[in-house]
Parts: sequence; C-alpha cells; structure tokens
Amino acid sequence: MPDFLLNIIITIISFLFMEFVAWFTHKYIMHGFLWYLHKDHHLPMKNRIFEKNDSFFFIFAVPGITTIILGLPDYSWEFWVGLGITLYGFAYFVIHDLFIHQRSKIFRNTKSKYLNGLRRAHKIHHKNIGKKNGENFGMLFFPIKYWFNS
Repeated sequence: MPDFLLNIIITIISFLFMEFVAWFTHKYIMHGFLWYLHKDHHLPMKNRIFEKNDSFFFIFAVPGITTIILGLPDYSWEFWVGLGITLYGFAYFVIHDLFIHQRSKIFRNTKSKYLNGLRRAHKIHHKNIGKKNGENFGMLFFPIKYWFNS
C-alpha cells in the first residue's frame, strides 16, 4: 500500500476514533468529575462570550499538538494521528459551536436531514440541565430516530 494512502487511512481512523473519545469524555468526565467545567454549557449563554466549558478545547488540543510534533521530523504515523485529532477538533468547532449553538450567526438554516437530526439530538441532550440522566453524548453519531422526527 502506498504511504500516502496509509497516511490518509490513519488520519480518517484517528478522526473517527475521536468521536468515541468525545462521547466517552463527555459522558463520563464532563458529566462526571469535571462537571464544574462543563456545567455552564448547559445553562443559557446570557451575555458571555466564553464558558468554562471552552477550556476543554485546550485539553483536547494537547494530544493533537503533541502527536503532530512527535511525527513532524519524518511525517511518521504520529503526525497523521495528530492530524486526525486536529481535524476532529476543527469539525467540532464548526459543527458544535457554530452550527448547533450558533455562536456565530452562520450556518443557521439547512435542509439536511442529518444536520437537522444532529441539532435535534443535541437539543435533547441540553434539555437535561443536570449532571445525571443525560443522553446523546456524541457529536457526529446519534440515534437514527432524530433523522426523521421534526
């Protein structure tokens, strides 16, 4: 297999694996012992630009930056893993912060069943403002019922 193809596969697998990492972290860490950082994300924004929850951006950036740096000398597999992690972080910012939470007024309207389902699943997650009894902890993958409910 050519190196460029292997590198693309490593990047895609890393990106997809980050969905599991995000789900696990969100369910068991953000809604667990780091709830004090995540709690404000479940409250109305009310005239604040940043949330304590935004600190997770830096926490998740560390493995991406670290693996990119480790793989930089020869573009080894670590670089491509870091690229996958970083691309997931960028996707998270665009989808979660800009599209779902409308931190910027772009991406307001869509006719995509997938994107509207994703937004619905996330709204259901935010219906519960407490630490326990939540659902829909992932970002890109969610129960199929949200694709079809309006």
